[in-house]
Amino acid sequence: MRIPEPVTTGERPSLSIFGLGYVGCVSAACLASRGHLVLGVDANPQKTAFIGEGRTPIVEERIGELIAEVVGSGALKVSDDPVAAVLDTDITIVCVGTPSGAGGGLSTEYLERASEQIGSALAAKDGWHVVVYRSTMVPGTCENLLIPLLEKASGKTVGVDFGVCLNPEFLREGTSVRDFLDPPKTVVGESDERSGALVMSLYDGLPGPRFCVPIAVAEMTKYVDNSFHALKVTFANEIGAVCAAVGLDAHAVMDVFLADTKLNISPAYLRPGFAFGGSCLPKDVRALTHTARRHDVDVPVLANVLVSNEAHLRRTVALITSYGRRRIGILGLSFKAGTDDLRESPLVELAERLVGKGYDIRIYDPNVALSRLMGANRAYLDDRLPHISELLTDDADAVLAHAEVCVVGSRDPQVVAAVDGISAHQFLVDLVRLPDADARHDDPAYTGIAW
Repeated sequence: MRIPEPVTTGERPSLSIFGLGYVGCVSAACLASRGHLVLGVDANPQKTAFIGEGRTPIVEERIGELIAEVVGSGALKVSDDPVAAVLDTDITIVCVGTPSGAGGGLSTEYLERASEQIGSALAAKDGWHVVVYRSTMVPGTCENLLIPLLEKASGKTVGVDFGVCLNPEFLREGTSVRDFLDPPKTVVGESDERSGALVMSLYDGLPGPRFCVPIAVAEMTKYVDNSFHALKVTFANEIGAVCAAVGLDAHAVMDVFLADTKLNISPAYLRPGFAFGGSCLPKDVRALTHTARRHDVDVPVLANVLVSNEAHLRRTVALITSYGRRRIGILGLSFKAGTDDLRESPLVELAERLVGKGYDIRIYDPNVALSRLMGANRAYLDDRLPHISELLTDDADAVLAHAEVCVVGSRDPQVVAAVDGISAHQFLVDLVRLPDADARHDDPAYTGIAW
């Protein structure tokens, strides 16, 4: 990720916008209101006719007054000639629809058509031009489909003769003008820094964090956001259904939940890594879903939380076994660094499955000593790994010397320090995203479980 700097471009770049639906119409009006000359293009002549007359083709808060204002000032115009629109502007922003196709996949028909039109115009254009995709598309669409179409139609090369950016929108229908002018964040995926800086400059002066990232990362961010929003709605509704079944006011319950901005409504637990475990999360999810079943309440999201966690554990086992090496070293055993709690630790479960498959395992955890384990903690370990005394050692170097594949399951400082001693011929599976994960990323012997 590149940290963008404010850009002073002198005269504001002129813009052509392809697609005048909700996103395109709002983007055109808001960018025109910020001092850009904007030319709108749409295949539907009714939309262009409405905007040309200073009227809005959509129902949206504040959009009617805004379009009337910018059309009246001459900042926003419309065109039925896509080639001329590209030739007469500095940046083309594509806001065409990407509806669901057969089977739920993405339909790229309108994106492809717009790209071919823009590419044909670029063939006849001198000077630098930036094509910005604002439409929602799955990762890889821009680089594997749309950029090749632009290059073929124009006879030019991206990053050399023209730039391409992916600029996802985070606009909610009903408040989209407000969201444009007060965005939660601004994301620009860039083919090159020159293009990324120019596109980011369109939002100079607006609040919120800014991110210049690879194009595919920008494509993915919109799907992550919307999937999480959908998950939140279904989670809240399932909690509401359970609360209603047991006679509780769900809104009173959720008021308490939402007040916690340290763990609940926060970045906590939202970094990809290994499966969850411990003495609380698994048993509490089981208890809540059991309560729902007893009251005949169907809660498919909650009911599949443990199913998803199990699938992630299976992915990890499959990754480790894919190397075809028998000697495995595991650094970390407790469910969380800084504790010796082994109850329902996913690392204990991982070790158990590998032992069951016949792998030769050695384990090191600076916080786990057999002589100190007692009670439910010791009983759980004896039940899941009865031969633990043969596997667990207090010598990290011995684990590294044994391992052909080293699995890191803790960010404890002693574990991090031990990993520095791994040799070039050993495979490293990182379940916690080590502090130097970015530096290791290009090492073919290194694999992060979810990055």
